[in-house]
Amino acid sequence: MLACDFLTVETVWLTRIYVLFFVSLERRRIEFVASTANPNGGWVAQQARNLLMLLDDRKQSFRFLLHDRDSKFGGGFDQILRSEGMTIVRTPVRAPNANAYAERWIGTAPARVPRPDPDRQRRQLEHVLRVYAAHYNRHRPHRSLSLQPPDESASAAARAPAGPIRKHELLGGLINEYEAAA
Repeated sequence: MLACDFLTVETVWLTRIYVLFFVSLERRRIEFVASTANPNGGWVAQQARNLLMLLDDRKQSFRFLLHDRDSKFGGGFDQILRSEGMTIVRTPVRAPNANAYAERWIGTAPARVPRPDPDRQRRQLEHVLRVYAAHYNRHRPHRSLSLQPPDESASAAARAPAGPIRKHELLGGLINEYEAAA
C-alpha cells in the first residue's frame, strides 16, 4: 500500500513550493518525491505516470493508494493509477490521522529541509529532498521495523560488528550518518 500527500516549503522570498511524495506503508520507504510552485492537475497526473515508470523499473507493484481529498489530486491522477490496477482510498474529510504515515514524514522532513537559496530555489530543494529521502530510506532507523532502515540491503550493513565508527556528513552537517569503519 502506498500513501501520498503534499508538504509545502516556504522560500526566502516567501514563495511556496509544493512537494508531492509517496511512501510505502509496509516498509516506510519514500518511493518518489517531486516539487513544483504550481501543482495543477496536469502536473500531478504526470507525477503519477513518473511514479508508475519508476515502480515498473524496480519491478514493484502496489494494490492500494491512500490520499486525502485535496483538489490537487485531479486531472486524471486517480484514473492513471487505477489503470495500473491500484485501488484508490481517499481519507475522510479533516482526518489527518487517517494518513498517519504520510503526515509523519511531513512532520519529519521540514525540520531537516533548509529554506532554499532564492537564486536556485526549486533545484536546490529537490536536491535536498533527494538526499534526505535517501538518508530516510537507507540509514534512519524506524521503530516499526525493529530500528532498521526501510531498505533491506542497508539493514544488513547496519548489523556490522562493533568497532571504529566513521561519521559521514550530509547537507553540510545537517544530517549525520554513522557506519562501522572498514
